[in-house]
Amino acid sequence: MRALAVKAVGWARSFPVSKGVRAARQWTAWHLASLSWNNSAADTVHSVLLSVSELVTNAHLHAACTAHLVLTWDGSCLHVSVADSDPRLPGPSSADAGATGGRGLAIVATLADSWDVHAFHGGKAITACFRPWGGPAPHTGPPPGRGGARPS
Repeated sequence: MRALAVKAVGWARSFPVSKGVRAARQWTAWHLASLSWNNSAADTVHSVLLSVSELVTNAHLHAACTAHLVLTWDGSCLHVSVADSDPRLPGPSSADAGATGGRGLAIVATLADSWDVHAFHGGKAITACFRPWGGPAPHTGPPPGRGGARPS
């Protein structure tokens, strides 16, 4: 019987509201620099950094709590997860053209190859997948019937 070899690398850190979004972006950029595809996939790196900014901002603004950021590279997808202690799942945004907010999750949905939201006891986590060399079914969002409907 052949053993299943799983090779993944990951990092996790919590960012309290007082640390700010900038610290999360810098921490992410530092870890992305260690990945072999970093220099050949600049667009993906920029998409990841903007998505981290949006997701951590959402955790700080809407949940008013610490954002728990986890990055996991599994060889084909960089999973970016941000968890917070607010159990309310995000819904579609109805931001009008003049609104100064309400577009964060729509930005993540546009930049990521896929994304999903998971409820857990005491909060939720939003996870986005970024494939530096492209991937199947980009921008599909979560499956129908799951907590996070794709924003329009």
